[in-house]
Amino acid sequence: MSIEVGSVVEGVVTGITNFGAFVELPGGKVGLIHISEVADVYVRDVKDFLKEQDKVKVKVLTVDERGKIGLSIKQLQEPKSPSISPDTANAASSYRPAPRRALANDFKRPNRLNSATSFEDKLSKFLKDSDERLLDLKKNTDSKRGGRGARRAE
Repeated sequence: MSIEVGSVVEGVVTGITNFGAFVELPGGKVGLIHISEVADVYVRDVKDFLKEQDKVKVKVLTVDERGKIGLSIKQLQEPKSPSISPDTANAASSYRPAPRRALANDFKRPNRLNSATSFEDKLSKFLKDSDERLLDLKKNTDSKRGGRGARRAE
């Protein structure tokens, strides 16, 4: 029996690691079920789901040129859907979220494309503000160091 991508085969778990489980397939070939392909829930430890000598049905995901075989149990399982009663199913299909209310502090950014000020105006304002902040910072730093602008105790 040849192992092809997409085929479903049965094998025996021969080893478990922290990143998955090795499965011996028909024909003596060995494939790996990666930890992310063990179950459709979060798997912290593969040993919680599989143990050595377990017989498992797996789907062949990949077969690379070196002969490595990637397997999955998760892709054979039916996806779990939350159980919904017919009453809640009808209510869920007619659900519409409430429109968003504007809050008092809900400030929207002005549209940059339609702004009245030009780029040059914004740039000159930025440079002016930047120079003022640098001057303030320099004054504060000099006064703490005892520089030119500092008052000296006499």
